[in-house]
Amino acid sequence: MFEKLQQLEERYEELGSLISDPAVLSQQSEWQKHTKAHAALMEIVETFRTYKEVLAKIAENKALLEDKLDNDFKELVEADLDELKEEKERLEKLLRIQLLPKDPNDDKNVILEIRGGTGGEEAALFAADLLKMYSRYAEKQGWRVELLSANYTDIGGFKEVIVMIEGKGAYSKLKFESGVHRVQRIPVTESGGRIHTSASTVAVLPEAEEVDIEIGPNDIRVDIFCSSGPGGQSVNTTQSAVRLTHIPTGIVVSCQDEKSQLKNKDKAMKVMRARLLEKAIDEQAGETASARKTMVGSGDRSERIRTYNFPQGRVTDHRIGLTSYRLDAVLQGDLDEFIDSLITSDQAEKLKRVD
Repeated sequence: MFEKLQQLEERYEELGSLISDPAVLSQQSEWQKHTKAHAALMEIVETFRTYKEVLAKIAENKALLEDKLDNDFKELVEADLDELKEEKERLEKLLRIQLLPKDPNDDKNVILEIRGGTGGEEAALFAADLLKMYSRYAEKQGWRVELLSANYTDIGGFKEVIVMIEGKGAYSKLKFESGVHRVQRIPVTESGGRIHTSASTVAVLPEAEEVDIEIGPNDIRVDIFCSSGPGGQSVNTTQSAVRLTHIPTGIVVSCQDEKSQLKNKDKAMKVMRARLLEKAIDEQAGETASARKTMVGSGDRSERIRTYNFPQGRVTDHRIGLTSYRLDAVLQGDLDEFIDSLITSDQAEKLKRVD
């Protein structure tokens, strides 16, 4: 491990020199690539340097203990040595985690798609609850949420809603949220007071940049139409809604929430790139399915991942067996307990495979 970390530190230094080289600065694409690689190594290199400082202090304290010391000073040195050994173990665990292969999409923004599933109107209302939950979580993280597309129902739910969540590390935190979210409660449309089970699906896609996904000029068909709202009424009379079809794959994306045709097209293209990137990731993962499958699931949106039980005030994540009786807080965006546990479980599973 030490040798690998030493190599990473040398690479970090090399990249630091490159990004300050005038010859590289003149080539923006190269400079950006090196800057990104340099930033990606910063955290582990800083941890490694702290680790080396701790090793040096341990060696110093051991050398001191070989000399004749008075009892009080000897006790101080031994106590300091014990603390340093604990810090050494903590840093070694942290370095092993930081050495795990990093998901290249972790620092990306997120395209979040939520759809009402089984349960009709109640599922659509729950989709709206999930959107509020993720929006409030994003707000607590200091991230920005932008509505890209929405297909409303008559009583305030969503058949489908798509938002962009912009913020550092958004995908790394939200990527395990993809799947089926099940709700058990008495629907507002239920007169008999019976508890119903409904479900909504969540898909978390990393935002794809133009360099990630290349779309040929003849790959996209653009259709323009008039926007419509709940119940089919006209939102505006101008043809501002945009439907994009990726001809090679048949993927279709529509956007109608902006009054500007250009803005709708831009938003639809963001969603299209994200879906094409997801398709490419899924195809690659299919070739290495066993490596991708982890304790927290494959990210398959057909997998039931979580149940929100209103009568008991309970939320259960079925992948890691975590149950919380803080349903109200969770729906207000207090997701840290679940998200942190999912990340930890994923890391633990990856460490098992490395070991």
